[in-house]
Amino acid sequence: MRILVTRPEPDASAMKARLEALGHEVSLAPLLHIEPIAIEARSLAGAQAIIATSRNGLRALGASKALALALKLPLFAVGPGTADLARQLEFQRVISGAGTACDLVPVIAAAADPAKGPLLHVAGDVIAFDIGAALSKHGFEVRALTAYRAVAAASLSASVAESIADGRIDAVILMSPRSADIFAQVVARAGIERDARQLVFLCLSQAVADALQGLAPARVEIAEAPNSVAMLAAVGRLASHR
Repeated sequence: MRILVTRPEPDASAMKARLEALGHEVSLAPLLHIEPIAIEARSLAGAQAIIATSRNGLRALGASKALALALKLPLFAVGPGTADLARQLEFQRVISGAGTACDLVPVIAAAADPAKGPLLHVAGDVIAFDIGAALSKHGFEVRALTAYRAVAAASLSASVAESIADGRIDAVILMSPRSADIFAQVVARAGIERDARQLVFLCLSQAVADALQGLAPARVEIAEAPNSVAMLAAVGRLASHR
């Protein structure tokens, strides 16, 4: 099957390699470019634990001067992939959610104590779900730390746009509502909305699928769980029926 992966790097290339190993033909069109922001060690002062709702935030922390202090704290990871990266960085206590920031709220509420100090949320400049507001209802103070900027792509490459227009791509993988919204914008700019509607859209969650409503795609498939493993399983199911 011919698949378009829209994740930012380095996750795009990692997913491409996994899909190619399964026999698929893969094109890359990262819709977001990640620009890390320096993190100072003083940013962690007083925090009882760290919340990581993306691997990009965790990568920025891993490359910062604050890592040595961060490793002494528990880390709440949004899902299995982020948790795996945290362990690679040598965090000793990693608590994982199911894959969305919303799902992570009860996990944190059960494991942390509001009386032990604030939680530090390491994230990007655009946040889809306000986990700080959600946790404040449980009595927690959450400090937001912007660890990276996610810059939207202005357009698709000529080769990718031509592949969509010529029917040489079967499906597109979308991992976030923002990526879905950007995809709808760039295909409109390229004048290939009608062709893009014929793709199968493999979405990480219902929220991602909802962001495509303006494009009105003919077929949308949603992963059974909001993580990369479930997304690869969705690709496998789609391929088996084609």
